Amino acid sequence: MSLVLDAAAQDLLFREARTANTFSDEPVTEEQVQAIYDLVKFGPTAFNQTPLRITLVRSPEARERLVKHMAQGNQAKTATAPLVAILSADNEFHEELPQLLPHFPQAKDAFFSERPVREQSALVNASLQAAYFIIGVRAAGLAAGPMTGLDFAGLQKEFLDGDHTPLMVVNIGKPGEDAWFPRSPRLEFDQVIKTV
Repeated sequence: MSLVLDAAAQDLLFREARTANTFSDEPVTEEQVQAIYDLVKFGPTAFNQTPLRITLVRSPEARERLVKHMAQGNQAKTATAPLVAILSADNEFHEELPQLLPHFPQAKDAFFSERPVREQSALVNASLQAAYFIIGVRAAGLAAGPMTGLDFAGLQKEFLDGDHTPLMVVNIGKPGEDAWFPRSPRLEFDQVIKTV
């Protein structure tokens, strides 16, 4: 095989990765979340920008406020997951570029002075970071349930501000009973890859 990652790690991160629909009662600790972030923060992005913001929903009051914005089919699992994360894109990420790109601090103004450009870049790169985050959750031995079935405008108003665009909500924890739907098909190599 052409991959350097061992088969067990390939299974953990990819082949066995599924969207969890139920979770056990085992809590997700701050130490686990810290370990996940300390791993995934190294994932590459354009200009080393870091637009992803993660809002952890732990309190019962915040959970209740969140659940009402979830689609009907996502409410019960969001209400019972040990931890829920709201992932959003910070459209003012460019303010951090002098710190994150010290060899090219002028990138902040040279490329990202206009809000529409920032919003597009934040969306792409925060989405990339969100994928790293989900893989990091798997690397911590936890299951992730990423969801986009929700009222985005309501979620933004409830938890964020005008500078943060919601991307998804991720339920996190150890899988519970009957956590997985049957594996859905995937496209084959020739359906996706084209060489020019």
